[in-house]
Amino acid sequence: MSPRRSNLESTIYLGDDGWWHGRVTMGVLPDGSPDRRHRMARTEPAVRRKVRELEKLRDEGRATKAGRKPTVGQWMETYLTDIASLKLKPRSLDDYWSKTRNDIIPGVGKHRIDKLAPEHLEQMYRAMLDAGRAPSHVVKVHRILSRALKIAHRRRMIGENVATLVDPPSIEETETNPFTQEEAKAFLEAATKRPTFMRWIVGVGMGFRQGETLGLRWSYVDLEAELFHPRWQLQRLTWRHGCGDAHACGARLHRFEPCPPDCAAHKGYKRGCPKPCTKTCVKHASTCPERKGGGLVFTRPKTKKSTNPVPIPPAFVPYLIAHKAQQDELREAAGEAWQEHDAVLTRSDGRPIDPRDDWEEFKELLAEAGIGDRRLYDGSRHTAGTILNELGVDMPTIMEILRHTQISQTRRYVKGRSHLSKDAMRRMGDAFLPAPEPVPEPATETRTETGDRRAARARARRRIR
Repeated sequence: MSPRRSNLESTIYLGDDGWWHGRVTMGVLPDGSPDRRHRMARTEPAVRRKVRELEKLRDEGRATKAGRKPTVGQWMETYLTDIASLKLKPRSLDDYWSKTRNDIIPGVGKHRIDKLAPEHLEQMYRAMLDAGRAPSHVVKVHRILSRALKIAHRRRMIGENVATLVDPPSIEETETNPFTQEEAKAFLEAATKRPTFMRWIVGVGMGFRQGETLGLRWSYVDLEAELFHPRWQLQRLTWRHGCGDAHACGARLHRFEPCPPDCAAHKGYKRGCPKPCTKTCVKHASTCPERKGGGLVFTRPKTKKSTNPVPIPPAFVPYLIAHKAQQDELREAAGEAWQEHDAVLTRSDGRPIDPRDDWEEFKELLAEAGIGDRRLYDGSRHTAGTILNELGVDMPTIMEILRHTQISQTRRYVKGRSHLSKDAMRRMGDAFLPAPEPVPEPATETRTETGDRRAARARARRRIR
């Protein structure tokens, strides 16, 4: 059958294979040749509907670009290498890469980006939950993938971001468990026996994050004005290859087969045996002779609000001065072995304190103080916010001290206490209800009996007999 031409150079015809075919002219390719797109269906009305949809996308400027689309795995690598790396902080970028390699690529990485369907994402999320992944982890993976697909849609590589059509698992907000005032005092009393006492004063008493506390520098401590300027934070970043061939560089460490069920090599690993390497693995950068960007690094805080100065409680100042004098003695004793980083909290040789060692010391102090297990955030940032609230400090002020960008975030950090709630409701009742009227005291009975009463009692006795 001869082809029929519709508007705007679209062609619809019945092919020798029994299918109806439609071809739409979308424009001109960079090499000057026409950009013709193909659609097919079993019936003529169905192919006409597809042609009209494609023409509408073309006329509205929403049609995808010509050419074979990359797979999800290929696009994620492009997105993280060339796009996300320009905006994200190093620690966040490491987290994006980790979840891409361990979850997104194994789950949907082989699908072409324009053929990805909501069902593919739902199946991946279900598999992750069945494998024991926390719902919060699955939600993070969903957000990373959705952001990458949003950029692809913005660049007209795909017609729609299918991640917006999928509802990720719902997550319950983690219940905070801050110290009580008695527990905070017991914790700090246990910390007085350690040279890192100043670190725990700042963390528990001022609500600093771990990275901010370990990243404090003397250049940003104003003892006269009694102010901390948290302009830096200490983080441990993943090493990156500096060589030309990352895959060949880590060749001796590649493992393409999973560990046996009774593996003894990784028996002490908290997360179990590591996953096998992919065929194009570019990890193992820690052994690269030209490695870069990893280890303990001073980085800038994530938001501008985080760099706002924080007043130092006057009671903390003498401890801070004593800590500085002690550090000067350590510097003099270490001599040439001292590594100067201008850090407030250091090891005996001047190097910053490793966050891993800091976390382990926190757990040791919990045991010494007789306090139940806590997250580090509960014992520092959440504790500071909650105790400030108990002392009567209003939410906007707590927000400024903790340097949050939204007061709703501050409210999540502050946990109410049952005894304070009971006292508040008692005062509420006193404010709304009038004071109860005093109950009159019972009148004193007289023991003097009249003649009539005596006669009545006598008659009663006669009746009883």
